[in-house]
Amino acid sequence: MAESGSLLVMTTLPDLQVARTIACALVEQRLAACVSIQSPCRSVYRWNGGIEQAEEIPLLIKTTVRRYPALEAALKAMHPYDLPEIVAVGVADGLPAFLEWINAETMTENECTFGDDD
Repeated sequence: MAESGSLLVMTTLPDLQVARTIACALVEQRLAACVSIQSPCRSVYRWNGGIEQAEEIPLLIKTTVRRYPALEAALKAMHPYDLPEIVAVGVADGLPAFLEWINAETMTENECTFGDDD
């Protein structure tokens, strides 16, 4: 099946408060239909020549290809890390009603869609 135009975007944040703030902002701005705040995880990574470990809060962000550039810009502006993890994965298939909901919830007030017969 062809890509739906939906994306799953992943990022990690240093704590729950920052994760909640960013999640709410993305949904309020209609850059995301939904943001799932995950349980803390332990990240192990190489940074500035050394191996680091940190407890982080992962976010799973549901959005569209059309809204991704604005979402990425907003994440970069709000994110406290110098180099934030921002990874977008295309959704190849899914429950059609859910994918339609993502599309509808990320429409801006100025956007308008027309049917095939318009």
